[in-house]
Amino acid sequence: MNAPYDGDRGQGAGGAGSSGGPPMPPGPGQVPPTPDPYLQDAYDRDPYLAQDLSVQDPVAEALYDRAAHPPPPPGTYQQPQPLYQQPAAAQYPPDPRIWAQTPPPEPDGPSRHLPYGDTAATTQFVGVDDLVGQASRDDEQPDAFAHLFRDQEGPAGSAPVPSEPEPAPAPAPPKSGGRASGILKSSALMAAGTLVSRLTGFVRSLVITAALGAALLGDSFTIAYTLPTMIYILTVGGGLNSVFVPQLVRSMKDDEDGGEAYANRLLTLVMVALGVIVALAVFAAPWLIHMMSPTIAEDTAANSVAVTFARYCLPTIFFMGVHVVMGQILNARGKFGAMMWTPVLNNIVMIFTFGMFIWVYGTSAESQMGVQTIPPEGVRLLGIGTLLGLVVQALAMVPYLREAGFRFRPRFDWKGHGLGKTVKLAKWTVLFVLANQAGVIVVTQLATSAGKLSGKDGTGFLAYSNAQLIWGMPQAIITVSVMAALLPRISRAAHDDDPGAVRDDISQGLRNSAVAIVPVAFAFLALGLPMCTLLYASAGTEAARSMGFILMAFGLGLIPYSVQYVVLRGFYAYEDTRTPFYNTVIVAAVNAAASALCYVVLPARWAVVGMAASYGLAYAVGVGIAWRRLRNRLGGDLDGSHVVRTYARLCLAAIPAAVLGGGVGFAVLLGLGEGAFGSLTALICGGAVLLGVFFVAAKRMRIEEINGMVGMVRGRLGR
Repeated sequence: MNAPYDGDRGQGAGGAGSSGGPPMPPGPGQVPPTPDPYLQDAYDRDPYLAQDLSVQDPVAEALYDRAAHPPPPPGTYQQPQPLYQQPAAAQYPPDPRIWAQTPPPEPDGPSRHLPYGDTAATTQFVGVDDLVGQASRDDEQPDAFAHLFRDQEGPAGSAPVPSEPEPAPAPAPPKSGGRASGILKSSALMAAGTLVSRLTGFVRSLVITAALGAALLGDSFTIAYTLPTMIYILTVGGGLNSVFVPQLVRSMKDDEDGGEAYANRLLTLVMVALGVIVALAVFAAPWLIHMMSPTIAEDTAANSVAVTFARYCLPTIFFMGVHVVMGQILNARGKFGAMMWTPVLNNIVMIFTFGMFIWVYGTSAESQMGVQTIPPEGVRLLGIGTLLGLVVQALAMVPYLREAGFRFRPRFDWKGHGLGKTVKLAKWTVLFVLANQAGVIVVTQLATSAGKLSGKDGTGFLAYSNAQLIWGMPQAIITVSVMAALLPRISRAAHDDDPGAVRDDISQGLRNSAVAIVPVAFAFLALGLPMCTLLYASAGTEAARSMGFILMAFGLGLIPYSVQYVVLRGFYAYEDTRTPFYNTVIVAAVNAAASALCYVVLPARWAVVGMAASYGLAYAVGVGIAWRRLRNRLGGDLDGSHVVRTYARLCLAAIPAAVLGGGVGFAVLLGLGEGAFGSLTALICGGAVLLGVFFVAAKRMRIEEINGMVGMVRGRLGR
């Protein structure tokens, strides 16, 4: 608090002492006021500074003009009065009837109340909590302690001094902290939904493998179950996933109704198109099975089972498309959770269906059921349950749409409303997925043939799919969730012709996802064997070991696969679907050629393992091409040095971690065996060593993204 004002001293209750302005000179017989001993020497030169060489500034000493500032003549320097002496007592004691007298307004310029010239009118007083805790808040909070400083605002009832109006300050740009916080929240919500979905998907694959085995019957169902997804992606899925999100964002910004009419037209068009596609696909089911796997089509019993399964599964194409369109409409409105959480319902329905199958017929190891012995009732049960799961998943989106304010009304006025442009953009995306699925078909045919030629369980297409399901989980949880939240923002930046913002967002997506993608990729390489022997123990030790080797071969390919996904989002933000098509043609060609080479050169037992390694090699080639093209599109700058440095340092930290963690896991498997207990112990011990070594190495390398993640986690935990 400020010292009492001199004018208040000695006043009575009704005194007429001065309440403002400069102090009056002393009259005859009055004692002049004593100078304030606390401030009279505040601006004198420090006599101790010249004696301490460590605090002298050599530049200031060199530039100091001593000729213009000569020292005082000898004998003229006045000795300063001693500091911190007690001030002189007031002439009259304070009046006890006055509780606290309000000081007058502070005079302009330096004063002994605010010695550095600050004025209460332009000084904002805040506390430490406001500076530290509210630093990332976008909204301005009122000062909770402002009432403590009202005594500096002037006496009650005094009119404010008129001043010239100052121009209004420019609005402050939105803080990046708030924007990043929103992205983290959206990404966390989607990551949680995707994590639960993938975990239930794991359980689904475990139950399917336990019910049908990893031999020809399991391959037949897997091909029939994969076929609808492939057809959906080949027809409209690619365009819905990438092209229509920027279009929905633009319609929300430009249309008067917020894009609702455009979304209704899009949903109606997709429903009509998918209805026609489903009818044609069900009719052509035998030909489609032959296209996917000539090996199964040539076996009469396997072909019959596969075609029956396919005709139950193919109508799910319609519900896949409806679910995706509804999810993209919600994403464009900032609602990201529903699209990631509703697939959990599909997995639950399928788990229940296959659980009923096991309850009735037993596991594959118990019943030894094959394509010749599976009853028609069992095929019907599995087919209806698979279809019902997708129906429940699509219908679960309706409440979320109603909550977001969207009401579906079929609209068939498709011409002249921008859908033609969208279809043209989707044309290249369809060619993109066509090239991608062409490579998938080649791998499916080769993997099915290799599994039958080897005569061993776990060497066919089902083993390849199960290992790929585990391998793709980090990509779906981390990279897809981060980019799903960033894609609308990247689209807006591209629409506003801001390549710098696009570059920064893509760089952020790459580096943030790499923190988890890189160590997980090395973990698959080091601990793929105990992972699969633990998860797929019900399929038999031989089949589980084969899946483990396939997962190890997939391992490091996760890094270029994740980078490729992020980089292609930059092209889609600019509505450039032609470049991703050409890039995917190269990836598919490399994958097909390398897989065919593995099928010819390697033994049938190891052919699928080589195909898994070829998958990562193909995406490594594609990343190099896509990176160069996107860098040229953004003006030659993609923050490449920062991104490459982050990935290189993360890999250097992961290599010793993978060597030590894999060694520990292998030693535990040798000591305890490859059963469920031994695999679990090996996975826990090896994983703990791998994560510990990686974290210590990354901290020693001072990797910025690791430190940021640790700080965020500690902040969340309150430590």
